[in-house]
Amino acid sequence: MPASYAATDDTSRGRQFSEPRPTHRSEYQRDRDRIIHCAAFRRLEYKTQVFVNHEGDLYRTRLTHSIEVAQIGRTVARALGLNEDLTEAISLAHDLGHTPFGHAGQDALNECMRDYGGFEHNLQSLRVVDVLEERYAEFPGLNLTFETREGILKHCAIAKARELGDIGRRFLDKTQPSLEAQLANVADEIAYNNHDVDDGLRAELITIEQLREVRLFAEQYDAVVRRYPDLPERRAIHETVRRMIGRVVTDLIEETGRRIAEAGARTIEDVRRQRVSLVAYSEPVKEQTLELKRFLRANLYAHERVRGVTDSSVGILKELFHAFLRDPALMPGQYQAKIREAGRDAATRARIVADYVAGMTDRYAQREHAKLTGELPVG
Repeated sequence: MPASYAATDDTSRGRQFSEPRPTHRSEYQRDRDRIIHCAAFRRLEYKTQVFVNHEGDLYRTRLTHSIEVAQIGRTVARALGLNEDLTEAISLAHDLGHTPFGHAGQDALNECMRDYGGFEHNLQSLRVVDVLEERYAEFPGLNLTFETREGILKHCAIAKARELGDIGRRFLDKTQPSLEAQLANVADEIAYNNHDVDDGLRAELITIEQLREVRLFAEQYDAVVRRYPDLPERRAIHETVRRMIGRVVTDLIEETGRRIAEAGARTIEDVRRQRVSLVAYSEPVKEQTLELKRFLRANLYAHERVRGVTDSSVGILKELFHAFLRDPALMPGQYQAKIREAGRDAATRARIVADYVAGMTDRYAQREHAKLTGELPVG
């Protein structure tokens, strides 16, 4: 039985284009299914999380990351009586607009688009589901519900929010999205914090000794070693990471339940009227997660091996963007047609190029760059 403050079909603000209600599934199941079947979702398999795809088959990609976010999100949603299907849909869609080569790719494309409105993967994810996916006869995009779309739009500058109409209204009014949207945002953080520890140790870019300075890791790792002193290191790491996830997820469920009760939230509109997010950690766990994030930023994301790959990736994306902007004939036919339709509107032409580049997988971007330069692609 869903909680009274959960999102439901009956309280949904609907879709941009009216459709008959689904017969054998909910509105949010339909959203999830459309996301899973779209091309942008499949491309996530070959988009960098931290490690570029060719570096190894066992590292997370944007696709496996999104699946992990959905798993954590559904677990918490069920415990709190929230809408699991909506939580899953948002979780699976939240990175659809991400560039190849991770955050370095986003920064590169944002720099290229500086004079044309900038680039932000969060807004691009919304653009993918609203405009860029072309699958249905009666409407552009995936025509997702308002609730899924507001969850995808996790943050937004005020100037941009004004351009987005209803979906950007909460950023102007300083109100909140649904609890399911708030949850998907935190589940994203839980997933990447913990799987980046796992991947960083596997890549030998960070060490257990370093991580033992981080309380969230040290508490769980020491407990594992005490109970299983002869456990092989790789299994001890897996056991530690699963316990870390268990620790923060349990805290999130308990603290969120407490905050919902304290706020007296009875309906989804009560949730929206809150000035702060109700989905949150307790203060001690919040401090531990921030400590872990600071550690990963300093020791993993800034590691010379990671930076070396991402720096070269930045060059690839910038060269691709400027080459396509100069000569649209280098792009596929459907993008050339869009450029012709844009005429002399420089900002629109640049946005079309950005759409094409952002949609690339790592390896496709490397191949296209190799065509331009005559060099062999990496990997």
